[in-house]
This record gives sequence, C-alpha cells and structure tokens, in this order.
Amino acid sequence: MSVKYKRILLKLSGESLMGDKPYGISQERLEHYAKEIKTIMELDIELAIVIGGGNIYRGLDAEKSGIERSQGDYMGMLATCINGLALQSTLESHGMYTRLVSAIEMREIAEPYIRRRAVRHIEKGRIVIFSAGTGSPYFTTDSAAALRANEILADVILKGTRVDGIYTADPEKNPSATLFEAISFNDVISKNLNVMDMTAFTMCKENDLPIVVFNINTPGNLKNAVLGIKTGTTVS
Repeated sequence: MSVKYKRILLKLSGESLMGDKPYGISQERLEHYAKEIKTIMELDIELAIVIGGGNIYRGLDAEKSGIERSQGDYMGMLATCINGLALQSTLESHGMYTRLVSAIEMREIAEPYIRRRAVRHIEKGRIVIFSAGTGSPYFTTDSAAALRANEILADVILKGTRVDGIYTADPEKNPSATLFEAISFNDVISKNLNVMDMTAFTMCKENDLPIVVFNINTPGNLKNAVLGIKTGTTVS
C-alpha cells in the first residue's frame, strides 16, 4: 500500500486530549490516538508528534489571573511535557517505540532537542514526541509544529482537530458553514480563516510545506490522510 507522505509531523491539540472532560487527560482519548497512530506506523512511515497543553494550562489565559505572560507560557510548555509523557506511555503500551524530546532541558524525563539526533530517531522508526513548544515564550505549539516539521524535513503537517477540516466559518457556531476540500495559502490569508497562528502559517507557506486539517476523532481518518485519500482540507 503506497503512502502519499513518508515523513509526517502530526500536530495534536492539548484540548483534544480532554475528551468529554472539562480539563485533564482522557485515557479513552489516548487509547484512540494510539490505535490510530499504530495503523500508520504499520505503513512504514516516519512520524514525529507535537502536542499542545491547553487541556492543563493555557499561557494566553494566564494574564487574566495576574500571571506575567512569559511565566504563563512556560507553565504551558510544562503542560505539553505532561501530555507528552502520557502519550508516550500509551504508545509504548501498544508496542511502539518512542522518544520524548523537550525544548527545555529536563534530563530525567526527556531528551534535549538536538536536530540531528531527532532525525536519526525518526529514521530508525521511533516516534519522536516534541514537547515544551519552541522553548521560548510568545510562541504557540502551532509555531513549534511548523518549526520542527521544517527542521526534520517533513513532507506534511497533519493537524488533527475535532472538526472535519477548514470551513468558511466556525462549523460549531454556524451550521451553514461549508467545508473546503483544498485551499491555497494565499486564500486562507485573504479569507482570514483560522488554520494556525500567523507565525506558524507563514513558516509553512514560505517553505512550501502542505498542511492537512482533519478530524482526528473519526476512526480511519489519520490513515486516509497518510495514504492521500481525500480527508479534511489540504492547504498548499
């Protein structure tokens, strides 16, 4: 079975880990992700993952609590490490080999980010989970995903969300919103569509790195995206 993308950066939001909970980590959701990821690893692809931390802490919301923005962003980075540990444990329980890599050094739980070492792990078939964002405040995990994808020379960013792709408006608020099957980078900008933050989006545009936005919660969607079967919205 031939795949469309060989080296993949999968972006998962922290909020997606909550499942039906108001916050925290749903074991059911972790199990779902592990099963979906195993189906694509069986296709002999190379995979890296960037995961957010919004299910535990959002740096942007910290200012409302009186916490200084940089401090709040670092707290959010630590939340991504917690999610990374949870995902790592679940993937390994399903027989997959992983490496948790952190942009902030914490030797006891994760490897420091060294680009050449991370690429070597990926070449050996290990799933590399990038945590702690970029290691700097004022950058989102979308920016971390775009940066790491370009650094490892990924063929695509697969952005798993809870909706079926990119719509003309927010489908959760506007039932009449229509889905784009494919759209250009320039059209996303001109239509002011919310795909990623502008820093991340611009990085992908400048490096001709396609983005596929799809519903990660639908079984089989991840595998279809890797195979090139029409799934979600492709930005190129």
